[in-house]
Amino acid sequence: MTIASVYQSDVANYWNAERNPVNLRLGDVSGIYHHHYGVGDVDWSVLDVTGDDAREDAVITEMHRLENAQARLLLSHLGDIRPEHRLLDAGSGRGGSSIMAGTAFGCQVDGVSISQTQVDFANDQAAKHGLDGRVRFHLKNMLNTGFEAGAFQAIWNNESTMYVVLDELFAAHSRLLDRGGRYVTITGCYNDVYGLPSRAVSTINAHYVCDIHPRSAYFRAMAANRLVPVNVIDLTGDTIPYWELRQKSSVATGIEDAFLEAYRTGGFQYLLIAADRI
Repeated sequence: MTIASVYQSDVANYWNAERNPVNLRLGDVSGIYHHHYGVGDVDWSVLDVTGDDAREDAVITEMHRLENAQARLLLSHLGDIRPEHRLLDAGSGRGGSSIMAGTAFGCQVDGVSISQTQVDFANDQAAKHGLDGRVRFHLKNMLNTGFEAGAFQAIWNNESTMYVVLDELFAAHSRLLDRGGRYVTITGCYNDVYGLPSRAVSTINAHYVCDIHPRSAYFRAMAANRLVPVNVIDLTGDTIPYWELRQKSSVATGIEDAFLEAYRTGGFQYLLIAADRI
């Protein structure tokens, strides 16, 4: 069963209806469409470009460069991936990270989403990039994909863990990963040191129909499911410039203030976690 709860139905309906320019306009730059944010230093000279249209094109292109940089960072932590391997993009959105992985590694990539609209869009993009048959997207629930045990050398979640219960997710991933395989996530999480989620984090939850987890929950659920962290990188300082630029762009959605407040006050963190399946 793809949709297993009323909440999952709400999430699927949200993403089936979503047509946000902050995703589509950026993807139009190169034909790589993402549903995540960006990391790295901003080239602030884009704000000085003369002419409204030229300036806007420069800002959008810079934001797209930052979100591609985030995807490349995640993929660089998947380990030694060879053409005979198989990868899983759990919560694959419009397919950008999967298409980048298929191009970079030359291996089979499966993406799963509970949004039929996203799956159809992503499969169309894979075909346009000449990757259909090797990079494939499926209407499946990442908690119960139906794929065979041990089939994947690497699995990732790129800003999609906040839609599921972590113990269920990591149990599913542990089953699918080959022994010694790699799991990587980039995610926002609230900082347990500061107690319960802040008002800004609650605003983000409401905006995206999600449930942001505490930092500690990731490591607890990984340990319970044979996933041992090998790298943990705090990307909070690296993503703030993206949000500062996005705040000044025409594709700002109004959620930028909440992200910046949450990050700057320390109650919210942006982490990359890479773990091996033992």
